[in-house]
Parts: sequence; C-alpha cells; structure tokens
Amino acid sequence: MKITTWNVAGLRAMLKKGGWDWVKQHDPDVICLQEIKAMPEQLTEENHQLFAPYKVLWNPAEKKGYSGTLTLVKDQTVKMKKGLGVDRFDHEGRTIQAEFEEFVLFNLYVPNGGRDLGRVPFKLGFYTTLLELCNSYHHAGKQVIICGDINTAHEEIDVHNPRTKHKITGFLPEERAWITKFLSNGLVDSYRALNPEGVQYTYWSYMQNQRGKNQGWRLDYFMVSENLFPGVKDVITHQEVLGSDHCPVTLILE
Repeated sequence: MKITTWNVAGLRAMLKKGGWDWVKQHDPDVICLQEIKAMPEQLTEENHQLFAPYKVLWNPAEKKGYSGTLTLVKDQTVKMKKGLGVDRFDHEGRTIQAEFEEFVLFNLYVPNGGRDLGRVPFKLGFYTTLLELCNSYHHAGKQVIICGDINTAHEEIDVHNPRTKHKITGFLPEERAWITKFLSNGLVDSYRALNPEGVQYTYWSYMQNQRGKNQGWRLDYFMVSENLFPGVKDVITHQEVLGSDHCPVTLILE
C-alpha cells in the first residue's frame, strides 16, 4: 500500500500548477492533503473528475480560504469521518479519520502556534486530544497511522540551523516534547526510524530562496503504531515535487 501526504498550500492553486499530474503518475492508494483552502463547490466539475476513481472526503474549514483537509482512498469500502470530536478544533477542518481493516489513518493539519506564539496553547491542546484518541484506539486493539503536516520539527537534525529556531513556533521545547510524548505512547516516527542520520526537509519558506538553498524543516510525518512498523518498507520524501512550500511524502506499507 502506498500512502501519500502533501500540504498543498491551496488545492486550487496546486491543480492549476499541474500538481495532480504528479499524483496521477505516482498513483498512491491513499492521498492525504492538507491546507486545501477550498470547499467542494469552489472547484470546477473538471477538477472533481480528476479525483476518479478515488473515494473522497472533504473537511474544509468553516472559514473560507483557510486550513482544511481532503482524503482520497481507492478502496471504496473504507469508512471515513471528519474531526477529532472536539468542536474547538473541528471547525477548522484539520482532521480526517479513515478506518481500514488493519489500521486507522489520521490525515492531520496541526495548527501553527503563530508568529506571536498566541496559538501555541491551542496547538498543544490539539496534540493532547489527538494523543488521547490514539491511546483509545490502541487500548481497543487497533493500530494507528498519523500522517500530515504535524507543524513541529522534532530534533535538531530536522531543521536547518536549529540554533536560531528555539524561540520560533514549530521548534519550541514544549512543542518538541509533545512529539517525544507521541513516540513514548506506542508510535514510531517511520522516516527517522528508517533513516537515523537522514537530513530531508519537507517544508521551505518562500522567503530568501530557502528551497533553492535547502534551508528547510521536516514538518510532515508518518507516525505508525509500533506493531505496524515492521510492515513499513520505506518513507519517500519527494523533494523534487514543486507546487507548494511543502513537498509530498509517501509511506510504503506491506
């Protein structure tokens, strides 16, 4: 099974730039998109036809042009639902759950803490609710895959020039501690487990040609249940794919 996650920084813009041509060529079984900034009615019928033969679930934010997630699955029998079950997080369209026979897949667009750090408590509350939900699935004997824009670089190896980032959201000690907490509760950072010394970023600011200089952050993850991790064959970071300030990442699962 091939699962691809991509923060597209605007679905309509990504489609106009030909991003779906890459998706079609790559042909994943599941596609998890974040920051779609669109509602279904804002796409043309031609755009919607591109998504065939996938089963599609939209979770746009209530606020137009903001946030939102979209999950596309080839298996038409997969059940999907929106949200974490907490209104204050769910109105921003940041979560879609897809229940497969072997696992529950979370498509996530984790909140940013804000330049003034004003939304850091909201972000940490999102992490709290997510971990509680993952733990409940584990206690029920279900495996979990968390994917998407987690919006935190876990270790210094995951961000360019970390010494300058400790007071910036996405690399605050309290944010990084939450990633450690997930990994202490039965989850594995698939890319890092397979590539202990790997330096591959998934996000680059548009400012100062940071992508061209490869001065980025690893913000997009696949965290999988420990019992599921032996089936993970690879995690591929598609740094060559343009069209957003993030690049796609693919999990290959046996």
